[in-house]
Amino acid sequence: MNSWQIIKVSSKNKTYKIILSGGGTGGHIYPAIAIANELKLRFTNAEFLFVGAKDRMEMEKVPQSGYSIKGLWITGIDRKLTLKNLMFPFKLINSLWNARKIIKQFKPDVAIGTGGFASGPLLQIAASKGIPSLIQEQNSYPGITNKLLSKKVQKICVAYDGLERFFPKEKIIKTGNPVRQDLLDIDSKRSEAIKYFNLVEGKKTLLVLGGSLGAKAINELLKNELDFLQTQQVQIIWQTGKLYYKEYKINGDIKHVQVHEFINSMDYAYAAADIIISRAGAGSVSELCIVGKPVIFVPSPYVAEDHQTKNAKAIVEEHAALMIAQEDLKVDFKNKFSQLIASKEKQEQLSINIKKLALVNATKEIADEVEKLLNI
Repeated sequence: MNSWQIIKVSSKNKTYKIILSGGGTGGHIYPAIAIANELKLRFTNAEFLFVGAKDRMEMEKVPQSGYSIKGLWITGIDRKLTLKNLMFPFKLINSLWNARKIIKQFKPDVAIGTGGFASGPLLQIAASKGIPSLIQEQNSYPGITNKLLSKKVQKICVAYDGLERFFPKEKIIKTGNPVRQDLLDIDSKRSEAIKYFNLVEGKKTLLVLGGSLGAKAINELLKNELDFLQTQQVQIIWQTGKLYYKEYKINGDIKHVQVHEFINSMDYAYAAADIIISRAGAGSVSELCIVGKPVIFVPSPYVAEDHQTKNAKAIVEEHAALMIAQEDLKVDFKNKFSQLIASKEKQEQLSINIKKLALVNATKEIADEVEKLLNI
């Protein structure tokens, strides 16, 4: 063993302190958790601390994943003049102050941001203190937080080409988006997943996802088309999201229809599914490429630069998914769904093509970049 190997082995046993921030939606939270899980495998003695926005879903989901989290008093900015906007400067100052306190107490060796309100103050303070910092941008069009942070951090891990329009080119590393490692072998979980959800063996399963908070248009579509879907001989796993569960849970009384506020065992949900209807957030798209099931994307039209439509089109152009614009659901859904469910050949084509687009090593490659920041 040479001297370099001795240094590398000993560094693996060092107690690194790693601070992560990302939240507001599952699209920011789960990449941060995936990165933390990979780093935990590499550095068994490492200490982890997450920083999120108070009253957002990360304050629940991160502890469920086994990590500690501290909350900042921070929210986004509405596009119109509201009391919430008037409070923003005070919240920002408060969050910067508390982020400084958290960093002073925790003394991190590296800081990682995956987007969302809280990552702005935390990464800003970390970078200003000379702490090696990395951000991970999931989307083809970055949010304002990561745009601002890009000038301060050392590395920017991205999932799409062309991000040099927004970020310093020399800092960009294309890795793809982190995904949960339990999605890498879902085919072997099919039988177990059918039992887990108490599904009928041999009956086609439709999985409907609108994101962690939910999608009103997709939920309305399902409610309005339940009779049609019954004629298509499918059983349904329907995730309404937190905002809509109370309104739609009554539909779970219908035979072969399951309504969930949130699905914790997504590996089982994907394993059980034959066809998936989903929004086209970057995290969802990355997961669905790995899962390799036929997908109908319904992009949200309410996001910056319509980036969900761009995400979905990138997959559709490779003949790897179908897409229905939200405003076209009433006109196009029945026709597109009935054609897909009736064609085994079309389902297989979409599955094969979407799997070709998967970047399965994203989490490991991002962890590699974190290791470099730690001078390993």
